[in-house]
Amino acid sequence: MGVPSFYRWLVKKYPKVVVDAIDEAKGDYSIDSSLPNPNGIEFDNLYLDMNCIIHPCFHPDDDHHPNHDGLSAAPTTFEDVFNNIFEYIDQLFSIVRPRKLLYMAIDGVAPRAKMNQQRARRFRTAKDKEIYEAEEMKLRKQFEMEGKQVLPKQESETSDSNIITPGTEFMHELSKALQRYISLRLSTDLGWKDIKVILSDANVPGEGEHKIMSFIRRQRQLPTYNPNTHHCLYGSDADLIMLALATHEIHFSILREDLLNHDQIHHSSKSVSKASISSVVKCKQPHQFLHIWILREYLELDMQICDPPKDLKLDVERLINDFIFMCFFVGNDFLPHMPTLEIHEGAIDLLMTVYKKEFKSFGGYLVDMGRILDKKAGYIKLSRVEKFILSVGAYEEKIFMKRSDLRERKLRNLCNNSNNLEEEEDSIGSLLSAAIASVENVPSTSRTLNNQCSYSEVLDSTKEFKSKIKEILKRKSDLFYNGSFGTNSVKLSSPGFKQRYYKMKFSAQSPEEVEHTRKILVKKYTEGLLWVLLYYFSSPPSWTWFYPFHYGPFTSDLKGLSQVKMKFEKGSPFKPFDQLMAVLPPRSANALPKAYQPLLLEDSSSIIDFYPNDFEVDEDGQRFSWQGICKLPFIEEERLLSETKKLDKELKEEEKVRNTEQFDRLFVRCTHRLASQTLSLPENSSEGKLDCDLSLEIGGYIHSHQIIMDLEEPHDPKPEQNVLCVLYKLPDCGIQVPHLLDGVKIPDKIITKEDLNDTQLWHEYRGSNPPHRSLNQERFGKANINGNSKFNNTPSSSQNYVLAGSGWSSASRGKPISGQDVSMHKGASLGPEWGAGRGRGKPTHPSRQMNFTGFREFTVSGPSPRSSSSDINGRVHPVNGSFWPSRNGAIQDINHAWQPSFQARGIRPGPATWNPQAGSIYTWKHTYSSVANWPSPASGSHRANSTNTRPHKSGSAANQFRPVNWDQWVGSTYAWQRRSGSTAQPSTEGSGRD
Repeated sequence: MGVPSFYRWLVKKYPKVVVDAIDEAKGDYSIDSSLPNPNGIEFDNLYLDMNCIIHPCFHPDDDHHPNHDGLSAAPTTFEDVFNNIFEYIDQLFSIVRPRKLLYMAIDGVAPRAKMNQQRARRFRTAKDKEIYEAEEMKLRKQFEMEGKQVLPKQESETSDSNIITPGTEFMHELSKALQRYISLRLSTDLGWKDIKVILSDANVPGEGEHKIMSFIRRQRQLPTYNPNTHHCLYGSDADLIMLALATHEIHFSILREDLLNHDQIHHSSKSVSKASISSVVKCKQPHQFLHIWILREYLELDMQICDPPKDLKLDVERLINDFIFMCFFVGNDFLPHMPTLEIHEGAIDLLMTVYKKEFKSFGGYLVDMGRILDKKAGYIKLSRVEKFILSVGAYEEKIFMKRSDLRERKLRNLCNNSNNLEEEEDSIGSLLSAAIASVENVPSTSRTLNNQCSYSEVLDSTKEFKSKIKEILKRKSDLFYNGSFGTNSVKLSSPGFKQRYYKMKFSAQSPEEVEHTRKILVKKYTEGLLWVLLYYFSSPPSWTWFYPFHYGPFTSDLKGLSQVKMKFEKGSPFKPFDQLMAVLPPRSANALPKAYQPLLLEDSSSIIDFYPNDFEVDEDGQRFSWQGICKLPFIEEERLLSETKKLDKELKEEEKVRNTEQFDRLFVRCTHRLASQTLSLPENSSEGKLDCDLSLEIGGYIHSHQIIMDLEEPHDPKPEQNVLCVLYKLPDCGIQVPHLLDGVKIPDKIITKEDLNDTQLWHEYRGSNPPHRSLNQERFGKANINGNSKFNNTPSSSQNYVLAGSGWSSASRGKPISGQDVSMHKGASLGPEWGAGRGRGKPTHPSRQMNFTGFREFTVSGPSPRSSSSDINGRVHPVNGSFWPSRNGAIQDINHAWQPSFQARGIRPGPATWNPQAGSIYTWKHTYSSVANWPSPASGSHRANSTNTRPHKSGSAANQFRPVNWDQWVGSTYAWQRRSGSTAQPSTEGSGRD
């Protein structure tokens, strides 16, 4: 799932779900973590999705983690990476302070459905490294010709991030390092001494986050489970939010870095210690808690069904399950997203809106996870799902039309501003950034240099070199600068787009082939929906199933979805080396045992076709190259396994250990109550069942134990500080319970309807960003057709507006500046070109004069405190002699004037008729009611009432004035906030649009 897009959508829509985490340690993690938690919650269990820690510690962004020379602080050895990981875990432990359990889960072998994505990522990383190295070589030669000396590249164990894959030597060594780290903390740290630690390393099959969820689901099915257990899960992937909701555990929080706080990121990067090669954690941005119980409150209100079917009892747990299922349609790690639905285009809002609107017509809930073991797939109502998704598909053409319009507008803006690199999302891409970090290591200490250059000069040249190479790669990844951004072969907004889509993406030529392909897509995509649903709520229904296409179907093409029948074959996970063979590119062959490497590298290999050095990347319609789709051949399981099986006998003993499936490891201190049961088991004994009373509510099976001596004082060990390690297996329990457990204490609710934003569908408003308004009409009034917006219309003493800048941009926003009895606004700019730039107005001093930057000879006399009227008279001329051009391309008359006068009496100004003698007429219309007296060609005066709220320019003399509907208005919007005893004050809910 698109992590930044989903998280950004969630926080914007439901802002109270996140709170800043308090970190008392602030880099000093010797603090006593046994003290009460400063965040106000005593967490029982902390779960770490370890891959979200390993990756940033392996290849940190050196812009945020420089060393004392200002160069990269990226680790160069495995030991450096391990130290970074340990410090990061210390930080997270200090923030959360779990009292019962710490669970560390590293990604093991994944289901085949996930391997396709892993394969594409790793091949793309290798390709990006190849691009980087070629550009780096050219730039080094250029610097050499210019006489600039730079530091040489440093040899590094961490040059290939693809080694973060189960089965590699790195992952094996990481597991051993974590076992030593856990033992040390348990024996010496007061905050650790009473907890249990479970390590599920890369030799335990399954993705890290799903291993965590399996543990929680199994524990909550035990009769001794405490339903008020407080869980905290660390991880940055968006699917963690869905998985947490799917547990139906109400006391659940997700801890993650505040990725949206860029200012603090930049600030924190400047405070790095000189000895910080292993102190990446010191530069980490602040963390936030995302509280699931608050998200549940939002969803309970936002998913309310106004007119449910008769005899259907509304159940918030089932509504939440349906929400989780609907989100599968926007794409995830196992299915490609549909061309119709993009999160940043409000796809989830659309899904929720259609769901609530059509709930009664399609008959009720989409899924019933209480029937998850039903052999006839009673856990999903496919007939309802088909009606639902086809209702979503009815909006398809409107979505494509708006997407095309925004694309064309963006292309024009890029052409007009081609000197400025547009920064959208991450303009270099996470994969390319990781590739740079993995090969960009430079020494941080002085070396033997050319006598003609000082070390400081070499450092300066190296910094310049690094900056230039990044700029080159940004430009190279930007398809606009490569002349490819205008490519849009499918043309989704033009008739015949489906025929073109199936022809270009699936090679379907005739109508018959198109229909045949569509039916296959519907079948496989439906299978995928069922597979993901079962995976999120239980376990992988099949280790071998995968979606066999690079593209998804249209929402409007899912006809026949309800006819799909599917029975999954469970199968078994790959061995670690088999997964390595399935996902690694030839450039990463060194991560494999030597016996396996010829299969990737030699032309004589019978499976060499699985490992192309060059492959197609479909960049059609994309802005950046890293957004393209890697069209790699899919691995054929039988062919692969038949080849690797022949090589098992050639493996060394250590390699055989790396290639085996293993169990979780459970660690406790010898003073823990569980130790007595553990020590009663003879070594290498058959498994024993955990006593839940002794283990503090943790159930399962343990077998074989190992005593790890005190690592701090190996020559003078203290028995009470020794650590026990046993192999651990989850308990055998029944099905998942998809509702709150009996005895759970529900937190006091803090979310009300006033906290919800009025949803505006993306395809129904102009521009990219909607003006979100609260549903609380008492707090934020908005104009309606009856003109009865709720506000306090006490007359103000004065109102000042500032419009500044050289252009009216779609990004301009009206921003209020607080002041007693004064409303001042920054508005969009007026300039010679539409969209030429952002307005950056400054507030005027509270007075009774209205100032429009860029205008002269214009005065407003405001009403007196006892009067409700004001007069406006005067001529208005733009300083630069022109206003913005009209949308229809009409030529503008540069001799504009504002000649009408009006008196405001508490009723909104209405639409005016065109006066040929007055030039262009501009009106600024507020959300309060008023009466306007405008000159008209016939009588010289015209009285009109209106509820529209927007500034409007009628155009040139050739155009007739016409009122503009709210949805058609271009400019800055304002919602008005009620304030007792004062004038209506503007809310920040407004935003600029174009």
